[in-house]
Amino acid sequence: MRYLMLVTATKDYEAGKPPDPGLVGAMGKVMVELINAGKLIETAGLLPSSKATRIRVVNGKISVTDGPFAETKEVIGGYALFNLSSKEEALRLGRDFMQLHVDHLGPSYEGQLEIRPLEDLPPEFKS
Repeated sequence: MRYLMLVTATKDYEAGKPPDPGLVGAMGKVMVELINAGKLIETAGLLPSSKATRIRVVNGKISVTDGPFAETKEVIGGYALFNLSSKEEALRLGRDFMQLHVDHLGPSYEGQLEIRPLEDLPPEFKS
């Protein structure tokens, strides 16, 4: 089953500060292992929300708002798409990923990772 993992941005990330080199190195090592194992399909960090635009519909009206967005805890900083055998495996990988953040950024790090299973499209929508 495919799982999408979404990690929230931090204030430093939103401010455009480069990520911790130790964290980048540790994540890179894990990513290579997961790619080679056929589990990691795709991953990327997103640019800060100052580069983003939101399109919203309320009461039938469409509005467009350019970033930055105030609530960092609601801003996605990156994503990873996996092909995994179970929810338990997804939870283990998610915990391991967040532990890398704590290990390299320290106990004051606050972040969130959302794990969402993907539903396959019906055959008529596939090319």
